[in-house]
Amino acid sequence: MLPFCFEWVWNVDHIIFFGLLYTALTIVATCVVIAAIKTVMQVFGFTRQRHF
Repeated sequence: MLPFCFEWVWNVDHIIFFGLLYTALTIVATCVVIAAIKTVMQVFGFTRQRHF
């Protein structure tokens, strides 16, 4: 069953599972957005590429 079905019942295990799932997805999406912003800034010359 899915959360938008009428028979869905929110149990503690559903809340924990979806909380961790959406936390992980938020972290991944944030990292992708930060990488995209850094790439755009390097392409347009606002930052220099650093070599370590």
